[in-house]
This record gives sequence, C-alpha cells and structure tokens, in this order.
Amino acid sequence: MSAHSVTAASRKAKWVAGILVVLYAVLTLLPLLWIISTSFKSGPDSISYPPKVFFQPTLEGYVNLFTTQARASAEDLATLTPPEAWYDEIAWADGMIIVGPSRFGQRFLNSVIIGFGSTFLSIVLGTLSAYAFSRFRVPLRDDLLFFILSTRMMPPIVVAIPIFLMFRSLGLSDTHAGMILLYTAVNLSLAVWLLKGFIDEIPRDYEEAALIDGYTRFQAFVKVVLPQAATGIASTAIFCLIFAWNEYAFAVLLTSGNAQTAPPFIPTILSVGGGIDWPAVAAAATLFLLPVVVFTILLRKHLLRGITFGAVRR
Repeated sequence: MSAHSVTAASRKAKWVAGILVVLYAVLTLLPLLWIISTSFKSGPDSISYPPKVFFQPTLEGYVNLFTTQARASAEDLATLTPPEAWYDEIAWADGMIIVGPSRFGQRFLNSVIIGFGSTFLSIVLGTLSAYAFSRFRVPLRDDLLFFILSTRMMPPIVVAIPIFLMFRSLGLSDTHAGMILLYTAVNLSLAVWLLKGFIDEIPRDYEEAALIDGYTRFQAFVKVVLPQAATGIASTAIFCLIFAWNEYAFAVLLTSGNAQTAPPFIPTILSVGGGIDWPAVAAAATLFLLPVVVFTILLRKHLLRGITFGAVRR
C-alpha cells in the first residue's frame, strides 16, 4: 500500500486548482483590459457594434481627456498655422482645435492629496490608538472598541446631510482639509481594529527588554513595535487608500470645484457634441487605476503577510 499525505494535494487536484485560478484571473482582468483597450480606440471604434477587438490604436482619448477643444470648420483650420505638436495633429484630424487644458489634471491631483493624506493620518492615529488599546488598561475597553467598530457598520451616506450642514457651518465644504478629515474619520475605525490585532501578536517581552535597557515607552514603541508591525501597517494602509481613492458619494455632495476628486468628475466627461466621450472616460479610468496599483505592488509582500498574520498559532 502506497502511503500518501493527507495534507499535500494530489497532482490532479493541483492541475484543477491551477486551471480555476487562471480562469478566475482572466474573468477578473477582462473588464480592466477592455477599459484599457477602449482608451486607445477612436470615438467610432469605441461604440461600434459588434465591439471591435482589433483596431487601429490612437491617443485620441488621452488628448481629449487632458485638453479642452472647440470645433472648427475646414475654412478655419486652413487659416491657422499647421500644428507642430502631435496632440494638435490628433485634434485637427477630428476637426477640432485645442483651446486649453482640461480640469482632469487638477481633479487627479486632488485625489492624490486627499487619498494619501487621509491614509497617512488614519495610519498614524490608528497605530497610536491600537497600541494604547493593546498595551494599557483602558476603562471600558471592549465597549469603546465596539463603539469604534460600530461607526464602520453604518453606511457613510446615512450621515451625509448632517456632515454637509456641519461642513458648511465650519467652512470646510469643497476644501482639501475637510475631505482629508472626513475620510480619516471614516477609515480610523478600520485602522484601529486591524492594527490592534497585529500589535497584539507582538510579544510584550521585546518592549520590556527595551524598557529595562533604558528606553522610554515612546522609544520602545518606535524602535521595537513599529518595525514588527510593518506588515499590518502596510496592509491597513492599502485598505484605507482604496476607500479614500474610490469614494464617490461624499465627493459629490461636499465638493464642486476646488477639492473635487476624480471619481465624480470622470462620469461628466463629454465630447464637444454633447455625448459621452468613451475613449476619454476609459483613459481617465486607466490613469485612475495606476496609483493604487503601484502602491499595492510596492507593498505586495507586506500585504500577503499582513492578511495571513496570526492565522496559524503555534
């Protein structure tokens, strides 16, 4: 009788699992690949039926996204000097002239400032709070933790009207500071709960040894706890950034121009004729994906470790 492991998967099971993983990856990535490909299509190709898989790539969508254009007749174009820049040539080919930059660049910058700013504050405040709950005797600790978690259970849009009135009274409407504070408040509960679990797994003996060596409590926290909690901090930062980066409802209600982020701006991208400029929308969605993808790739090792941290106890 041949012995076999009850935990190791058979070769057939590995093949089946591999095929399922590949199929899942294809189904997951297909919409993203379609969006990316649409960003390189012309206007007619983007709305053709049946949809075109093979097409002549163009940067028309990206040019339309970053510029404001006006329609010009053939006679008007003939009176102008020939275009020198490649983006002017693309606009001229569609009978358009570029009159200035669009607002997408500013909206994208607002997303970067608000998204990463609120993530940074959430991690700093969440780490300090989680450390306090994990290491000190806090009165009514369990009740406080449940209260903190309960704020995450409530859909944020439920409190949209009170927050709108409060922001208007405090002068925080359509400001970067107001949106950063709001997203920090929403993300803080998630950060505290996740980080407390990671800090609980760090043995107290390390800190006690540092205190005996003459470190202060804060020095022990910075030099002993933080390096070991790096995996938890990285994974928590990704989750906080994803929420702040994709948030739509508050951005629509509380911003209109100065601090408006990309999510409420992208659906409003229109062509000169008044219809939706699908290549430009796809180009905006493609560029909007990049910061989170890059941030996640940079922290991918910590993310995998952070998700599985504490899952198996010895």
